[in-house]
Amino acid sequence: ATTPEPSAPSTPAAPPGATAGLPLMDEKDPTAGALGYINDGTKVDKVKYPKYADGQNCSNCALYQGAAGSAQGGCPLYPGKNVWAKAWCSAYAKKAA
Repeated sequence: ATTPEPSAPSTPAAPPGATAGLPLMDEKDPTAGALGYINDGTKVDKVKYPKYADGQNCSNCALYQGAAGSAQGGCPLYPGKNVWAKAWCSAYAKKAA
């Protein structure tokens, strides 16, 4: 009798809305600059972006496509890129409760 070959480890499925394998948005990207994207939403220039309020970040934005609790996910404003859940940009729209 032959022993079956061990199967290759399976790649876990990406959570809904995740864009596995995509690069992270770079703050220096022209689209990021146009929308005021910043990797750390706690460091938003409140003078330049007066509509910013403490606690706003991509994870609680209506546009964020990452799974709840994920560190990063997709956003339709930045096709082909992931954004940090803790990031922020001027297109922020509060997610409906």
